[in-house]
Amino acid sequence: MREPWIIGVSGASGTPYAKAVIGALLDAGESVDLVVSKAARLTLLDETGATIRDAHWKDDVATWLGRDLGDLAYWPANDLAAGPSSGSYPARGMAVVPASTAACAGIAIGLSKDLLQRAAEVNLKERRRTVVVPRETPVTRSHLEHLIALIDGGAVVLPASPGFYGSGADATAQQLIDFIAGKVLDSLGVEHTLMRRWSGQIGER
Repeated sequence: MREPWIIGVSGASGTPYAKAVIGALLDAGESVDLVVSKAARLTLLDETGATIRDAHWKDDVATWLGRDLGDLAYWPANDLAAGPSSGSYPARGMAVVPASTAACAGIAIGLSKDLLQRAAEVNLKERRRTVVVPRETPVTRSHLEHLIALIDGGAVVLPASPGFYGSGADATAQQLIDFIAGKVLDSLGVEHTLMRRWSGQIGER
């Protein structure tokens, strides 16, 4: 039985993080279900020039990722009857990357305004691995309260705050992106080679 990882892309800046996570999951031979929010389409267009159209998703997603899609399925964000909207739909877990403050709030309070929020809520209630990657900064008290609610609900809150020890102060943007993507895959329990791990030796790099 197919058990995908659900990847939700919300409207926060940081779509390269989503691309890196999806690519690494596919490289690991994992199945992926993709949900791109309405706001994320605007961010994706602004950051990369890529468009995601429901009727042409295969071509559009392949162009965005720059690769073969492997075992990737796509669900329109406005389809609240989609598979991931139900707890009986088989899934291994979910990552929301990047996660806007609006998406974090909606998931935390069970708003389910679109499929991304509903799928995340479902994964939490089913006690599946759920990783939320907030990127916005600075944060308000209400943002923090919603993140605490997500942690209390069983989610891993993984801010997009890359470390430099793997590549040094001259790290490229892609190396910093891969660091966060690697941390997401670590939280999901999926093996990868996206980043150099700390060994306890100063200057090993």
